[in-house]
Amino acid sequence: MTLTTSDISQLNTRYCNSLTQYSRRQTIDVHIGDIPLGSNYPIRVQSMTTIDTMDTMGSVEQSIRMIEAGCEYVRITAPSVKEAQNLENIRKELRKRGYKTPLIADIHFTPNAAELAARLVEKVRINPGNYADKKRFEVIDYTEAGYQAELERIRERFIPLVKICKEYGTAMRIGTNHGSLSDRILSRYGDTPLGMVESALEFLRICEDLKYYNIVLSMKASNTQVMVQAYRLLVQKLDKEGFKPYPLHLGVTEAGEAEDGRIKSAVGIGTLLEDGLGDTVRVSLTEEPELEAPVAKALIDRYTNRASLQKPIAPVEASPINPFQYFRRNTLEVLNIGGHNVPRVVADYSAIENIQIEDLKGIGHFYLPLPDKWRMNDLGADFIYTGTNKISFMLPNGLKEITDYNLWKDIADKVHTFPLFTPGQYMQQSAKHGSLNFLKLTIGELTDTLLNQIKHDATLVLLIDTYNEHAMPELRRLFFTLIEEEIQSPVIIMRQFPLLTNDMLQLYAATDVGGLLIDGLGDGVMLGTALLALADKQELVKLLTRYNQTAFGILQAARTRMSKTEYISCPSCGRTLFDLQETTAMIRKRTDHLKGVKIGIMGCIVNGPGEMADADYGYVGVGKGKIALYRGQNVIKKAVPAEKAVDELIELIREDGNWLEPEALEQ
Repeated sequence: MTLTTSDISQLNTRYCNSLTQYSRRQTIDVHIGDIPLGSNYPIRVQSMTTIDTMDTMGSVEQSIRMIEAGCEYVRITAPSVKEAQNLENIRKELRKRGYKTPLIADIHFTPNAAELAARLVEKVRINPGNYADKKRFEVIDYTEAGYQAELERIRERFIPLVKICKEYGTAMRIGTNHGSLSDRILSRYGDTPLGMVESALEFLRICEDLKYYNIVLSMKASNTQVMVQAYRLLVQKLDKEGFKPYPLHLGVTEAGEAEDGRIKSAVGIGTLLEDGLGDTVRVSLTEEPELEAPVAKALIDRYTNRASLQKPIAPVEASPINPFQYFRRNTLEVLNIGGHNVPRVVADYSAIENIQIEDLKGIGHFYLPLPDKWRMNDLGADFIYTGTNKISFMLPNGLKEITDYNLWKDIADKVHTFPLFTPGQYMQQSAKHGSLNFLKLTIGELTDTLLNQIKHDATLVLLIDTYNEHAMPELRRLFFTLIEEEIQSPVIIMRQFPLLTNDMLQLYAATDVGGLLIDGLGDGVMLGTALLALADKQELVKLLTRYNQTAFGILQAARTRMSKTEYISCPSCGRTLFDLQETTAMIRKRTDHLKGVKIGIMGCIVNGPGEMADADYGYVGVGKGKIALYRGQNVIKKAVPAEKAVDELIELIREDGNWLEPEALEQ
């Protein structure tokens, strides 16, 4: 059922200790070998091997690289009994070499493999969507008696594993994946966060009946909105129904590679970490697994001293928005910002003096001298903020300029340039633009008088910033104030960072901004740095280019503005039937101009039609050298030879009218 805004006051929206103060959720301890998990311990880092599990020495060597990169748990796939049996050889060799890192067996479809693995390693992960169910993509109309009979069948199949785990002291993760919900769950709850939660709780109830509590839970999805909503709802349901507070394993499935994978992971994982949720993190990148651990650690380390560094934020009794379902905040449409417009990107060029035409290439605007016209790519910024440095040439139609009010009031052309006010200027000055004005403020600058003036100004867009270490919650609290005051001015989210590496910028910005966008808060993004004193102008332009790319990446990862092709690619494992990194790069090279198209690239049928639930098209390994092509979750072509599969994929996209020929952009 879709909830309206008026329903929210009746909804129990509590899913964390505090929406304004960093406070980690308290959980029970889970014992996993010599490295326990839970709120009494640091947030743990883990990853998964990609080598064939039957390759004992290859698995050992890769595990060691992962451990030395920071992995505290190593997960290894066990798709059948023979792989489960070989876990013992891998474990013995690691122990022989002095590595005591706990091993986790990853199980799909095969209870017998899980029951064997539980006797050999420290933890097993089961997926409730396919542990005791076969997925046929059927809609089944269950009677209540029929549904209970299915639950009893699952119980009988699952109890042996629970008893083995109790006997051997083995931990278990009940890990729901959005894309592999059973037909039974989908038939009753639909393809929803609630369905994900109930899928796990069915198995959890069996564990608790048997007094087995050494359990970790996860709710993973490639759609960051669904992933965040499912974890929040899980915590709320555990509390409401009297379950123990089990630790949470955080992850975004099939996040992809490189910048896109890091941003998407941070939007989902970082949003939950901000609210004190999460006890272990796995970042799923289509890269070597030892590259995942440093990304997870960078996300986690941001919270090591958060409680001591945060500045107080006015508390809120309950969220005025529904944290379990996406609603975009209702705003006015001011020029092309807010209302039904996609979120806008503002490029901060205020530190660049004497801006030239070529400087705009970094924000997606290209001037072509021969035809004497401008071109814009898919990452073309919508506004450029120049501060006190007015641009001296005519801008392209797709780009508008913002200057500081003190400059704007004295320029001749006030029609195509828009002013940015401080709160003091805004309260005192009557000279404003007729259609669009910007007001930059922080939560500490909000007064009743200012709020009242904002409420009655239909030309105003707010540019909000924070200097609090606990940045995202303070910005969220500002949004809550606007909602409580029934102010509908659009809001551009501004974040300024010190000079950071590319990875750190992507992770921090994606967390702070993406966490708001996921909740429908924000009508645009502006990224900048407080340390713009770079002597080299070209280096500064390169830095601002990174900010522009990151801003668009965040909007895409939060599912609020699709500006490029999205690749839902799994991180590879021992089940993978082709080189995922090479294949993903090949498909990206041929299709990365297809704006808004989502392509799933899955190494095996386990991570096939289910895990790429959000994709428009799928490329799935079904055998050595054989690929299945999907439209949505429906297989269209089976057993396509790998050397022809990319061409066949493109032909499928072409048949649907979604193919565009790539254009070479002259620069």
